[in-house]
Parts: sequence; structure tokens; C-alpha cells
Amino acid sequence: MVSADAIRTAVGIIGNVISLILFLSPVQTFVRIWKKGSVEQYSPVPYLATLFNCMAWALYGLPVVHPNSLLVVTINGSAIFIELSYIILFLIYSSDKKQRLKVLLVLLLELVFMALLAFLVIKLAHTHKKRSLIVGLVCILGNIMMYASPLSVMKLVITTKSVEYMPFFLSLFSFFNSIAWFTYALIRFDIFLTIPNGLGLLFGSAQLLLYATYYKNTKRLMAERKSRQLSLTEVVSDRDEPKKISRTNHNGRAPSQNNGA
Repeated sequence: MVSADAIRTAVGIIGNVISLILFLSPVQTFVRIWKKGSVEQYSPVPYLATLFNCMAWALYGLPVVHPNSLLVVTINGSAIFIELSYIILFLIYSSDKKQRLKVLLVLLLELVFMALLAFLVIKLAHTHKKRSLIVGLVCILGNIMMYASPLSVMKLVITTKSVEYMPFFLSLFSFFNSIAWFTYALIRFDIFLTIPNGLGLLFGSAQLLLYATYYKNTKRLMAERKSRQLSLTEVVSDRDEPKKISRTNHNGRAPSQNNGA
């Protein structure tokens, strides 16, 4: 008979794979940002929230805080570097100086907070139970921030009736990620994993529901916008054509006139 620990490990490995896909899912978004040279209406909040969450869970999974949590450390340690890369790209391609300053300030606060948390927990809490409790509470906060961070984007979706700026794969794999880690937490009950991933299921479901609701309308709005842009290009081209002809006549011969026989 397969033990609960073996099942938990298998689910944890699946969770690691899904989490990695989740953390890499915004690559398509950042390729678009790179090509356009602008962050457009994309929000940095999900990436800042995810970075905070991953730093908290990486600390939680350390042997000095919560032993036997290697799978938690490996995926969140990798995610820290991935999220930092996204934030750096966001800073490079954001044309709004105030927005860049806000992102830098939040990033600095997150790094300082985590450094202080790690130092104080290891120095002042002398048992794994106490350390796990303190860092676990921060992890719950981090997870809620990560899963709730798309709420601002969801508000934009409802206002514009368009999902153009709500990355589909980020929403989809957030949903799958919550299922995997929620299951992992239930096999050997861990309240610090159960609560945030249960909420993640709710938020993920809401995002996918919004996507299904406004997907067709988004396609229609994007087609209309493209059509208007093409029409505007044609109008500008038509206006420029007489100017080109006038310049040609001015620089070359004047057109011949037919005076009759």
C-alpha cells in the first residue's frame, strides 16, 4: 500500500512542475512588452506580490524554520529569480517615472522586510514550531496577496469588457497551482498551505469565469480597433498623396498643357 508521505511527495512534485509553468507563463506578456517597447496597461502588482509570496515560502521551507519541506524551497527559490527578472524588465520598459519609482520602493521594502523577518525569526524564535507559526502567517498573507493581486486587473476587465490585459495562461496556471498545493496541504494537513491555496482556487475560478465571459467581446473590440487604425492609415496616406505630387511637379517639369490645333 502506498504511504501518505509517498503520495504527498508525488503531489508536491506535480505542484512544483505546475508552479514553474505558472511562474514562466508571463513570458509571452513580456515578449509583447519587449516588442512594443512599452508596458502599456499591464500592472506590476502581480509580479511584486508573487515575489513577496515566493520569498516568504522559500524562508518557510528552510530546514531551520520548517524541516522536511525541500519541495517548497526548490520551486520558490527558482521563482524569486524569475519574478525579479520580470520586475527588472517592467522597470526598463515603463515610461512612467512615478510608476517606476513606486515599483522600486515596493521592491526595496519587500527585500528589507524579508531580511529582517529571517534575522528576527532565527534569532528570537528557538523552536521549529514557533518559527513555522510566525513565517507561516506571513506566507498566508503573501499567498493572499499573490492570488488577489489580479483583482485590479479584474476590475479593468469588467470596466472595459475586455480581457486583453489579463494574461490567460497566468490565470489558468494560478488555478491549477492552487489545486495542486491545496491537495498537498490536505494529505498531511498544513493550515498555512490550506487557507491561501483554498482562496487561490476561488480567485482563479473567478478570473477564468471573467475570461470566458469577455473573450468573444475582446476579439470584437480588438478587430474594431485594428480596423480603425487601418482606416486612419489610409486617410493619412490619401492626404499625403497630393503633397507628394505637388512636390514632384515643383521639382521637375510642369505638366504640359494641351492648347488645341
